[in-house]
Amino acid sequence: MKKVALVLGATGGVGGAVMRRMIAGGWTVRALTRRADVDFPAGCEAVVGDAMDAASVASAAEAASVIVHAVNPPGYRDWDRLVLPMLDNTIRAASASGACILLPGTVYNYGPNAFQNIAEDAPQTPKTRKGRIRVELEERLRTAAKQGKCSALIVRAGDFFGPGAANNWFGQGLVTPGARPKVIRNPGTRGIGHQWAYLPDVAETMVRLLERADLPAFASFHMEGHWDHDGRQMVQAIARVLGDPVVPIRPLPWWLLRVAALVATTPREMMEMRYLWRQPVRMINDRLVATLGGEPRTPLLEAVRTTLADLQCI
Repeated sequence: MKKVALVLGATGGVGGAVMRRMIAGGWTVRALTRRADVDFPAGCEAVVGDAMDAASVASAAEAASVIVHAVNPPGYRDWDRLVLPMLDNTIRAASASGACILLPGTVYNYGPNAFQNIAEDAPQTPKTRKGRIRVELEERLRTAAKQGKCSALIVRAGDFFGPGAANNWFGQGLVTPGARPKVIRNPGTRGIGHQWAYLPDVAETMVRLLERADLPAFASFHMEGHWDHDGRQMVQAIARVLGDPVVPIRPLPWWLLRVAALVATTPREMMEMRYLWRQPVRMINDRLVATLGGEPRTPLLEAVRTTLADLQCI
């Protein structure tokens, strides 16, 4: 494989983490960006364009062996209008360049009939609007791979946290960025497990899989990440890293989100996903371990400390 990649969504959490890991691994990396003033790290070429513009994507993807499709509408807005057209542009560009499409997967694809231990072949029958869109997203990739237009790799993980992560529960729900937290909020229910994924581990997993030559045209893998078996391990890890004086852990006031959801898009979309905090949803990584021999996993306290530092909480 030529180690040339186009990253869509390089200013986001997953896209940025994959971009940095690729640069460190000697890849030639381009990032499609709508803003010319974005300061990307050395080793990444910025290409001004829009993921909604097919010509921009096709031009930026010329000679690329991988297109990282990590772009999403900000704040969950306009998923129904933007998500699928953006992927169609990526598929067309990959078909022209012969690239593999890397897609970060979500648990939105699954409904209650798949919970709690979810393998890659579990039925995808979601109950939410975003879940149905994500299922269609993956089905289009599967069809394109089957027709020989391109290859596709999906890596699915839990809730993201880590340096550079944006629009995630850790930095928007558990703590408030910018200062030492006065309180740690727990969105979950005591005794209900929750799955977390540290972004550098996700990026490491994705790039290791991309660099293998034995994957099928359409491949899907689940990461285990950090399994919080009782819904308390993550918030307690935050408290331990913050140290003295002790920061109290309190339930997230869901009623405030419910009120805000009456007038604002982001709280409304967050409320739609509340079911993921009310029951254990755990993906199993047997296929990943069999392929890579193990899953990259940074110790939880180290990962939490790095994340809090990036959020300017310590």
